[in-house]
Order: sequence, then C-alpha cells, then structure tokens
Amino acid sequence: MKALLWIAAGFLAIQLIPFGHSHANPAVAKEPAWDSARTGDLMRRACYDCHSNRTVWPWYSNVAPVSWLVAHNVSDGRRHLNFSEWERPGRHAKDVAEQIREGEMAPWYYRPMHPEARLTDEEKQALMAGAEKSLGPQDMEPAH
Repeated sequence: MKALLWIAAGFLAIQLIPFGHSHANPAVAKEPAWDSARTGDLMRRACYDCHSNRTVWPWYSNVAPVSWLVAHNVSDGRRHLNFSEWERPGRHAKDVAEQIREGEMAPWYYRPMHPEARLTDEEKQALMAGAEKSLGPQDMEPAH
C-alpha cells in the first residue's frame, strides 16, 4: 500500500515539470504546392501532426511522462521536415516517399493512437506518387 502511495505521489509530482505542457502551434508561413488536393489531404492526415505547425494535440499530450515523448517527437519532426515552413524546406523532403515505402513513416508507435494516419496500400501508393511530384528537385534546395 505504501508503495502505491509513493507511485501516485511521484506521478502527481512529475505533472509539475513544465516540459511538454506547451501546445502552441507556430504560425504557418508557407506550405508546399501539392500536386493534387488528395495528396494534400493524405499528407495532412498522416504527416502533419509531427511535420507541420498544425499539430492536433491529443488529450494524453497533457499527461507526463507521455507529454514529454509527444513534445519531443513533434519538435524533432518539425526540425527534420516542416510542411508549414516550406520557405526553408528540410533536407529530408526528398526522402518522404522512400520513408513511407519502407514503413518508417508514420512510426509504428504513432499509428495505434492515430487511426487516421493508418493508410491503405492504395493510399500509400497515392501519397508516395504525390510526394514525388510535389516535392520535386526544385523544392529540395534549402533557402540561403
């Protein structure tokens, strides 16, 4: 019983740690010109929570220690590739289709809590084709 009280007290105490509490989304500066409305819709559905400034913060992103993981993943995702700051595309833009093809995106741990990000094989094919068309070589060079 005493151990449960210590665990509960520890859980409550970590809620006071501020990391992961801020759910502010920065302004959207510029997004890619998607080759079709469908590509844009699929990207928003499957990628934007971590790779844009349009993150939808789920309820569990308010509960530590899960909030820490969510905040870290969003920060890391935006740092690698942010579709809302396309005036300075990330160096990983050219890898989008390949990462979808190889099952690296969306990550396995993200999909169970985000069923909208689970794409059918046909949707994955459409997203990869659209990404290759939309994120062509002219968009790959970082702004100087």
